[in-house]
Amino acid sequence: MALRPVQVNIKAIDGPAVGRFWAEALGWDVVQPGVTTYVGPDGALVWPDPVEVCIDIVPVPEPKTPTKNRVHLDLATTSLAHQAELVARLKALGATPADVGQRDVPWTVLADPEGNEFCVLEPRDTYRDTGPIAAIVVDCTDPRGMARFWDEALDWTLHEVTDDQAVLRSAKGTGPYLEFLRTTDPKTAPDRVHLDLLPYPGDDKAAEVARLRALGATDLDLGQGDVPWTCLTDPDGHEFCVLAPS
Repeated sequence: MALRPVQVNIKAIDGPAVGRFWAEALGWDVVQPGVTTYVGPDGALVWPDPVEVCIDIVPVPEPKTPTKNRVHLDLATTSLAHQAELVARLKALGATPADVGQRDVPWTVLADPEGNEFCVLEPRDTYRDTGPIAAIVVDCTDPRGMARFWDEALDWTLHEVTDDQAVLRSAKGTGPYLEFLRTTDPKTAPDRVHLDLLPYPGDDKAAEVARLRALGATDLDLGQGDVPWTCLTDPDGHEFCVLAPS
């Protein structure tokens, strides 16, 4: 048994507008089957079994607080010229510069139209084959603890673990990396961005959730009521959801 990340879930007041931004930013398509807005590459947004880690924009009434998100996306570039062109295009789409204390770094920190931070990386060989999303980055207090939990939770491969970071990626060697970076800042607000996981066809969702609890996940009540997905937090307090196969 194992789970796989299938989408990055982003909360937004204007879900369709934020969805359009991310679709234009990544060169992907928008699908609106209901209240949520899905963003994924052409031909890959096949719910509930997308072949890439897609984005799901969920409308909420509350705006983002000034607190930096603990989960963000890093975007890949192929050259310094591409990086500069992408930053300029993103700003034209509504992105704004963001200061998260990064100082003098080779990447550019921006925020989407509702303030969700993300980075446009300088070209790096590690991300040359990831597609537009280089990495899903999670701030945490204990990368080694996150490596133990997420390596067991997912069917992804653990590539690196140190006191400062843990790195996983799909065993297929495609798509973005999942990176846990050490921070000393405590978690003070619910995550505006989180991962949604999905069991494989034929696997039992309830059994997967029970397995996650045994690994250290905790049930989370957000007032979601009777829904087909299960809300949990990992040992570092990050929210995530286990979706139900349809």
